[in-house]
Amino acid sequence: MTIAWVFPGQGSQKFGMAEDVIALPGAEERFNFASQLLGRDLFKICRDSENNEDFPDLNDTRNTQPALFVVESLLVDELLRQGRTASLLAGHSLGEFVALYAAQVFDAKTALRLLKRRSELMAGAGGGAMTALIGFDRKQLEELVSTTEGVVIANDNSSAQVVLSGTPKAVQEVSNTLTCKRAIPLQVSGAFHSPYMGEASQSFAAELDEVNFKTALIPVLSNADPIPSCDPKLLKERLKKQMISGVRWRETMNELTQKGINTLVEIGPGNVLSGLAKRSLKDITISQVSNATDLGH
Repeated sequence: MTIAWVFPGQGSQKFGMAEDVIALPGAEERFNFASQLLGRDLFKICRDSENNEDFPDLNDTRNTQPALFVVESLLVDELLRQGRTASLLAGHSLGEFVALYAAQVFDAKTALRLLKRRSELMAGAGGGAMTALIGFDRKQLEELVSTTEGVVIANDNSSAQVVLSGTPKAVQEVSNTLTCKRAIPLQVSGAFHSPYMGEASQSFAAELDEVNFKTALIPVLSNADPIPSCDPKLLKERLKKQMISGVRWRETMNELTQKGINTLVEIGPGNVLSGLAKRSLKDITISQVSNATDLGH
């Protein structure tokens, strides 16, 4: 059995996800550190409903990113504690940070400091738009994107699902022209994973330069370049590009297949990556570790 662990990003968060992991070793300490770092109670943000005005919204990217990291990293810790491991690691957008953590490229406190800055930069980079497209002709899509200024494919999730990113006008123009089953505008504050994140990306690259990356103990497939690597310099350079380049998840899944992966485990709340794999990959076992109950003994 050749196993890959994959980690979801924003969109997979759910209320109650903190309670699903709080009994795990080190959970309270990690939530407390994140809360002190952020200046707000991250556990309560995860626990309370969005209708509770006493706490900021879990869906605010400045809360979503650290919250998902804490939950997913605690699940990783327990899997490693049980002696389980993987042959390859990959994460979707924010999930790439969890993959690098699982490979022991950096520790949890370092990751949370980076994500605090990353989420603040992304939240502050407004003015753009993103739209998910489902069921389309890829040739037509690529032609439209190449001939329309101000729009790129931000998330190439599968052969039948992508996310556009760019100026509101350009994104709408491509969405309206393309023949597709569905076009779903996303509730985001900016044109993530596009050249319009250039200033934020430069600021984050400066943050990354201050961090020491260690050699990965397990090869990681990066969003910007889905070729497995353990090289710390290369993994850092790829992460620097992530904010302005697309998430190449379709290629990531293809690469996992080419490397002989026959078992894919999605670690974190939700089932987005499992769903993509079920629709795109053949002859592969797919499972999920979304909470402490799924960890078994």
